[in-house]
Amino acid sequence: MAKRKKKGRFGRAWLALYSSVLLVGLALVLALLFTRNSLVPPVNHLPPLDFAPVESQKPEVRPHFTEDKAPADTAPRLIIVLDDAGHNLWQLEPFLALPFPLTIAVLPGLPYTAKAAELIKAAGKEVLLHQPMEALNGLDPGPGSISSSMDEQQIRQILRANMAQVPSAVGMNNHMGSLATSDPFVMNIVLDEAKRAGWYFLDSLTIGTSVAAELAAAKKTDIWERTVFLDNSPDRDYIVNKMNEGSRVAEKHGYAIMIGHVWTAELAQTLSELYPQLIEQGFSLSTIARMLMEKDDADSGN
Repeated sequence: MAKRKKKGRFGRAWLALYSSVLLVGLALVLALLFTRNSLVPPVNHLPPLDFAPVESQKPEVRPHFTEDKAPADTAPRLIIVLDDAGHNLWQLEPFLALPFPLTIAVLPGLPYTAKAAELIKAAGKEVLLHQPMEALNGLDPGPGSISSSMDEQQIRQILRANMAQVPSAVGMNNHMGSLATSDPFVMNIVLDEAKRAGWYFLDSLTIGTSVAAELAAAKKTDIWERTVFLDNSPDRDYIVNKMNEGSRVAEKHGYAIMIGHVWTAELAQTLSELYPQLIEQGFSLSTIARMLMEKDDADSGN
């Protein structure tokens, strides 16, 4: 009996020691947690990230404006340009049916280049040559492209051949071209050819180092610049947000040029839905050629 009691007292002592160790360990863990929480602020108090997520392969570039481009005393103008026509005709159909002015840029050398240009003109829309130009990333711009490795004669021949494919065009804009539009040699020739044809040049601003505006000013050539891309993301909410962004620019500067693409299925429907609201808000939808004509009329006093 005596031996059992001694063993029982030993077991109780060991249990008490084990409990004490557990309590000390728990206290240490709590102390560490408290210290860490006091040093690290809550997540909702962390400073914001200093970068924005990448939205597209085509970067947004803040454009600059020529203040006298828009006619005085007019409603703010929204100019919508749709790139990449010519691959087929079915993508064009919903845009041709829209009940307001817009511009569609046609790529050269494609199966439906000529027919697309004809249909766009017949629908009363404005036609551009969507001129393929060399990009920094090495992507192939497609048929009829020009590059900085070409000489002057090659560039002029290609441009004139492409321009002949869309005789109803009134201007051109660049397809890709982040490298070409940064090259003064290339852009001097492009702007010369545009001026020779009586065309304007629309810089899609695929890169912030484009020299087109500076060279055009020296040549007294008509040049315009993209304000926003509408469909870097093809969903409706993104398009609506970009339309709102362009509308704010138009209210401030008199106009905004918004570029989308004929292959964005959601774009035509979204533009159709937004059109009545834009008119109610006092905006006017137009094209660059119309604005140039209005400015000429205003300058001549007509």
